[in-house]
Amino acid sequence: MLEQILKTERDWTATTVRVVLGLIIFPHGAQKALGWFGGFGMEGTLGFFGSIGIPTVAGVLVIAAEFLGGLGLITGALSRVAAVGVAAVMGGAMVLGGHLQNGFFMNWTGGQGGEGIEFHLLVIAMALVVVIRGGGAFSIDGLVRR
Repeated sequence: MLEQILKTERDWTATTVRVVLGLIIFPHGAQKALGWFGGFGMEGTLGFFGSIGIPTVAGVLVIAAEFLGGLGLITGALSRVAAVGVAAVMGGAMVLGGHLQNGFFMNWTGGQGGEGIEFHLLVIAMALVVVIRGGGAFSIDGLVRR
């Protein structure tokens, strides 16, 4: 099973998608985990999640998926596992975070009640590429497997 999780080719497409996805997701995780980039940190994030009905355990998993998953994607460590976690978080955010009710588009002009699902769908698509193709070239997965 671990061999299948780590399996990857020296594929530059997978590498590009993996690294860019990690660079996008990691700051979101760092906001939630550490309060970096204007975030609220672990306590504030878990408090917010609790206020919208997300249990603490689920909140910790979301933070781990974004923070540790982002690092995993950047380095190519357990790339598929990280990508599944990120996709699950984005799916949950669309449904539980209320983004579906805001429609498709991001809220660039501030005219909507909140963000739509556009960003979430892009992230899920990128994560699926990593799940299917693996970490690609220059990944810890590939190094360990070899």
